[in-house]
Amino acid sequence: MKTTIGNLSIQNEFESKRESFSDWPQENVIREVQPAPDRYRNAIGKYKVDRLSGCTACGRCADVCSHGVHVKGKGYKFMSRPQDHRCIGPACAETAESCINQCPAHALVMKLNPNVECLGDSRWPAELILSTWHEAETGHIPPPHLEYRHGDSGGGFDRMRFRFEIPGLREEADQPSENSGYPASADIDTGLDLNHREDGRPQVHIDIPVYGGGMSFGSVSIHTILAKARAAVAWNSFSCTGEGGYPDRLRPYDDHMITQVATGLFGVREETIQRVRIVEFKYAQGAKPGLGGHLLGDKNTPAVARMRGAVPGNALFSPFPFHSVYSVEDHKKHLDWVKEVNPNCLVSVKVSTPTDVDMVAVGSYYAGAHIIHLDGSYGGTGAAPDIAKKNIAMPIEYAIPKVHKFLTAEGIREKVTLIASGGIRTAHDALKAIALGADGVVIGTAEMVALGCVRCACCESGRGCPRGIASTDPELITLMDLNWAAQRLINLQNAWHEQMIAVLRRLRMKSIRELRGRSGVLCYIADAAEHAG
Repeated sequence: MKTTIGNLSIQNEFESKRESFSDWPQENVIREVQPAPDRYRNAIGKYKVDRLSGCTACGRCADVCSHGVHVKGKGYKFMSRPQDHRCIGPACAETAESCINQCPAHALVMKLNPNVECLGDSRWPAELILSTWHEAETGHIPPPHLEYRHGDSGGGFDRMRFRFEIPGLREEADQPSENSGYPASADIDTGLDLNHREDGRPQVHIDIPVYGGGMSFGSVSIHTILAKARAAVAWNSFSCTGEGGYPDRLRPYDDHMITQVATGLFGVREETIQRVRIVEFKYAQGAKPGLGGHLLGDKNTPAVARMRGAVPGNALFSPFPFHSVYSVEDHKKHLDWVKEVNPNCLVSVKVSTPTDVDMVAVGSYYAGAHIIHLDGSYGGTGAAPDIAKKNIAMPIEYAIPKVHKFLTAEGIREKVTLIASGGIRTAHDALKAIALGADGVVIGTAEMVALGCVRCACCESGRGCPRGIASTDPELITLMDLNWAAQRLINLQNAWHEQMIAVLRRLRMKSIRELRGRSGVLCYIADAAEHAG
């Protein structure tokens, strides 16, 4: 497997992969990194390379560029448009061997791409979007010119760093060799067991501490849902149906699907509960606790309406809360019902993060939950109102240690799996959440960005998503090839896995489970100057 983008031969490989995606059979789901280039001809990059009119098409730039920016096919009299999304910028351009300095006609100019200035926001800045696209395209850690570890929000995970990142604390090389005394990469285990209750129900193991969040049929396209499911199969993890029912096309992936029972009970049937290994009760979403769900009428197509048992074109609401649950005892009746319907499943409880979330977590354990899923305020798609995301629930970085410590004090921490979501954008965010006390994480928006999302926040409209990711419109759905989408998500997880292995090695840990609750490996960047001396 080639891990770098070379010149013409690699460009041709990318093009052949692009064409072969449409022929990928449904059952061919394997954990293999394959190039999955951007589906649009002119991909967006951090830098822009302009070819001036003085270019003589000598091909010198293609000869010296090792990143695949310049391509000249045999027999062509002109150079093609630069693939400038692969340019690494000044780190290369300022060297004597760069295409800029090697061009005999001085016909190449490199500058920051002006398109990047209007891309993203403080939580998802342009570089974080571009680095996620790079991970999804190549399956590997992005190059140094792209920031892939954190955003620019100035708070939360963006203020946290692993201590080995702080100047003055680096005792070893940034990338230790395999014989340097650090654990070997192959010896590091990133897997998790999800059942710790010892209640006679089957053990469920995942190979990475990450699974896909609930995105309902109606909120996103069926191609998005199926791509998430295929990635879950490849990485022996899970994806979640969300609250929109269980489409029949998900049947091949039953062993890697979580079916969700939410307040609207859309599409909830005993038959689908019996098919899966994990059933999730969603009491609230962290991005909009107390508001319930809302699907606008133009996304409620005939196919969505059939799945939800509704009338096409009508807006659909999920109430808040379950009007049958007002106590832990009521909560236990719900979980007991699911356990009776499916004697082999685990039960997850998804809750938002109010100030008493620690008490909610303890109550969920005593009600019989195997997994407690905390959903913090930063999560949700562009359909979630900002006033809710920014003002109601507790940020996930506060909720995780609060619940972890309370469960530990109650003596039940080792009997339950704690999963966190709500603003997990990167592999480093995931590792920070685990260091704060979670066992694993759930992601959602990061998957959408990997599929090409530009964060335009038009998810609520039927034709609002310009790239067909969060759309139920029959025409827009076809903009995204299913097999291409699945490969992008498989690649993303591989890049995250590489980063997790690298961080655990530098922390001298052989298992992701060793990191849980080890908040001492983290510090706030405000403390960096104090520690640097």
